[in-house]
Formats: sequence, structure tokens, C-alpha cells
Amino acid sequence: MHMTDAVALLPRTPLQKRVLVVAIVASFIAILDGFVVNLALPAIGRELGGGLVIQQWVVDAYLLTLGALILVAGSLSDHFGRARILEWGLAGFALTSVMCGLAWNGEVLVVSRALQGIAGALLVPSSLAMIVTSFSGPSQSKAIGQWSGWTSAAAIVAPLIGGVSVDLLSWRVIFFINVVPAVAIWPVLAGLRASDAARDKSKGIDYLGAVLAMIGLGGPVYAFIEQGRMGWASVQVWLPLLAGVVAMVLFLVHEARTKEPMLPLRLFAIRNFGWGNLATLAIYGGISLGFFVLGIYLQQVGGMGATIAGIALLPATVILMLTASYFGGLAGKYGPRWFMTVGPLLCGVGFLMSLSIQEPLNYWAQVLPGQIVFGLGLTTLVAPLTAAILGAVPQEEAGIGSAVNNAVARIAGLICIAFAGLIVGPVFTRQGLYNALVVTAALFVVGAVASAVGIRNPVLEAAVAADSAPDPASDDGGPAGQRS
Repeated sequence: MHMTDAVALLPRTPLQKRVLVVAIVASFIAILDGFVVNLALPAIGRELGGGLVIQQWVVDAYLLTLGALILVAGSLSDHFGRARILEWGLAGFALTSVMCGLAWNGEVLVVSRALQGIAGALLVPSSLAMIVTSFSGPSQSKAIGQWSGWTSAAAIVAPLIGGVSVDLLSWRVIFFINVVPAVAIWPVLAGLRASDAARDKSKGIDYLGAVLAMIGLGGPVYAFIEQGRMGWASVQVWLPLLAGVVAMVLFLVHEARTKEPMLPLRLFAIRNFGWGNLATLAIYGGISLGFFVLGIYLQQVGGMGATIAGIALLPATVILMLTASYFGGLAGKYGPRWFMTVGPLLCGVGFLMSLSIQEPLNYWAQVLPGQIVFGLGLTTLVAPLTAAILGAVPQEEAGIGSAVNNAVARIAGLICIAFAGLIVGPVFTRQGLYNALVVTAALFVVGAVASAVGIRNPVLEAAVAADSAPDPASDDGGPAGQRS
């Protein structure tokens, strides 16, 4: 990237600089913790026991509370103000991270991870909503590109952090280090509170919806994880599954009828928002499943140490961080549709290339090429996807719009990891890896198809309409140029 390009991507005011820094750091640590444990799972299993079931729960307990409560957190950010909710989230995240690091058995770690997810739910929607309301026009697309690059990189760089911690220190370090960035950005965040007053204190909070969402997600996830140990005939499996399905139906009915829902179903009638979230569900499900199984396989079957396995999954991070802002700018200029179509297809091809993995493992020939192609696909789609979805909702609903999209992404990972036992089997083998890679690629294809069919380019369509009008006022793009 040229120096002039880098300067052009910088925010224009000191306030915008602070907003971008806070938004990136707060979201980064929340998303990082959803993935950082992946390469630490074998070490956690050796020390705390519990096998694959505990490994799945260590990941899914966090994603469950994060995914279910991120929606109500969006409403809280609109009600109390984004900066205040971020303060609460950072304090809770630091505390629960310490609890995870001190856990003395698997059950305590799982409970601590669930509490950590609650705090994490307060971080992501508020941070992105601050960007949406602080930037506009092309600068908003570029800011979202920077945010997307750094926060999405958290999901990819996490294995490296986990690997180094496990090999050189302890898996517990991956939780303790969260305290450092939380404390570091606290003074900056406190300075933003005065410029970020509460939006609407008269608006109610949908607590009943949050409870129903938690049961609706938790019941099926519990069933799919525990069925491998108890069997489908067990009442401890099918009863939570049934309760979850009933709760999810009640949740949708409640959200359709209540005056102030935490999930405004009407937003899905907005074309780019509805189809963009469908694409998000498939794409982030693929990312979560792919890295969950690949990270464990490289260690338990491929024989890599945790650090080497983390480095092996690092190339996509470098590609993403170098080019995400560039593609965010392109999406603002040309529209997101085809970026969101080509990107997932490249990601799917990258994971299919890993079907060449054999024993003994040859990283350079069997893993690296696929990771490079995946990285190119990821950087092509991430910023355009975020810009398309948030650009479709009114600014006053940026908090809940961001929350819905992030909830969909976390729920996608939650569901796919819950299914991991069915896909790969009770023990990780090469055939189990192959099964997971094919499912991962299929999810990316679904995301590409959803984008091609459903996403529209507001900028381009507005320009076409202007050109075909009987008496065009100007040819400078007009208001359409302000859409991202």
C-alpha cells in the first residue's frame, strides 16, 4: 500500500480517530476470544479432561451467550449510549477473563466462558454503531473496511496467539492477556462519553426476548453436543432439543407482536439487510467450522505443536489486514454485490484445496496454497458485506442493525461447532477432516449464491436510474454517492 493511500484512509478529525481506535480494540478482543481457544483446546483437554465434549463447550458456551445477548445489547447501546455500554462491557470482560484463566476444572471454565460471552455481547454492536454514526459517505466505507480488517483478523490470528501461549507459557495466558487492551483503551473511551449521549431512554428493553433466545439457541446446541455421549434416545438430549425449538418459535412470535422487539423482524424486509444476513450465516458458519477442525487436526493428527499450527494458519491474516480497507473503498465506489459473490467462492476453493492433506503432513504443498486463496477470498468479502448490511438500515437503528448482523455471525459459529461431532466423528481423523472441509466449502457457496441473488448495489442502481430519467439534474452522482 502506498503512503498516500494509507493517509487517505485515516479519519479526518481527532474524535473520529478515537472512535475508530476504541471500536477496533473493543471488537477485536471480543471476537478474538471466540476463536483464540481453538489451538489451546488440546492443552485444556489434557489438563482439565472432558474430551471432545468439553472442547466443544469451551467454544460454544461463549458463543451461546454472545449470540443470544448481542441483540439485546444493541438495544441497550441505543438506550444508554454506545460509550457507556462499552465501558460496562470492557469491565465485565476483563473480570470474566481472569475467571477463565483461574478455572480449576472444565465445568468452571465453561461457566466462566458463558459469563465472558455476556460481557462480549456488550462490546461488538456498540463499537460498530459508533463508527456508523461518526462517519459518512466514502469515509464510512473505508472506516468499516479498517474495522472489518482488524476484527476479522482476530478470528484468524487467534490460533497463533493461542499456540504461542500453550507452547511457551500456559493456555491460561490467552485469557489473562485480555486485561491489557481493556485497561489501555479505558481512558480514551471515557473521553467519548460526552459526545455519545443516550439515544432514546424511553425505549424499552426486550428482556423476555433475550430469555427466549437463550433457551431457543441453548437447547439445540446442548442436544447436538451431548448426543455423542448420551445418544439421541436419552431424555437429556431430546428434551432440551424440543424445549429449544418451542422457545425459538415463541421467540419469533413474541418479536413479531411486541412493540419494542430486540430483533425487529421488519428489518429483514430490507433487501440488502435480509439477504446480507443470510450470506453472513453461511459464510461465518464456514469460517468457524473450518478453523475449528483444521486447527485441532494439525495438532492431534498432523503432529504440529500449537505455535507451529498457529503460524500455519497465519497467511490469511496478513492478506486480510493489508487489503481490507482497499476492498472496503472499492465496495463504496462500485457496490458490494459481486465482491460478496466472488469472495466466498474463493474461500470455498481455498478449503477444498486442503483436501490434498495426507499423512505425513506437508504444510507447504497441502495447507499453505489453500490458506492463501482463502485469505484472498476473505479480504474480498468482509468489508463489502458489513457495508452492504449496515448501509441498508437507518442510522438511528445502527446499534440494533449491527447487533443483528454480529449475532447472526456468532450464532452461525455456535451451530456449526455444535454439529462438529456429527461431521467429523468422535475422534479426529483425516476422513473427518475431509468431511468438515467439504461442508465448509458448501457453506461458502451458499453465501456466494445468497449474495449474487439477493444483494443490490445502491450506488450503481441509483446512477442507472438517474441516467434513464427524462431530465437528469446532474451527472455527479448526487445523493447516491453518499450511500455505502
